Amino acid sequence: MLVLDLRPPSGTIGSERDLLTAVISLTPQFVAYLMTFMTIGIFWIGQQTQLNHFERCDRELSWIHIGFLLTITLMPFSTALLAHFITFRTALVIYWLNIVLSGAALFVSWRYATRAGLVTAETTKDVSDAMLRRIAIAQSLYALGALLCIFSTYASIGAIVLVQVVYVIGPRLARLDKL
Repeated sequence: MLVLDLRPPSGTIGSERDLLTAVISLTPQFVAYLMTFMTIGIFWIGQQTQLNHFERCDRELSWIHIGFLLTITLMPFSTALLAHFITFRTALVIYWLNIVLSGAALFVSWRYATRAGLVTAETTKDVSDAMLRRIAIAQSLYALGALLCIFSTYASIGAIVLVQVVYVIGPRLARLDKL
């Protein structure tokens, strides 16, 4: 996992109150860090799910996953930008573009792997369609969340976090329904 930039408060801290005030002022950094940690976790699980369905790999698929890695390694930059400029739409759009590029890489990876016959024989068309649908729905929801920055960057961030929470707990709830 990449190291995201969380630093203790700087400046003159002379009392408990000063420290508490300084820590509270770091809230945007904490929010951006947690968002990015969930984002990277969601993409990591998505990639692992794909890898579990691959029977083999070829050079093109390897390069697609290197491109995916590139988008993930950009996360600390887009996170820091969002954390420092949390009320600026440009920072939020750049953060969202980073998410879109990551999702697009996983989408392209799956499409390529299925068309090139790199997935296992046990991977049904229903599984393949579900994989693509899950990526497309997530990216659409992230886009809607990003569009909310027209009204408020905080509403936009809240919507993005909601999408993340749904994607984190959703599969668990689906498994509970089957019990």
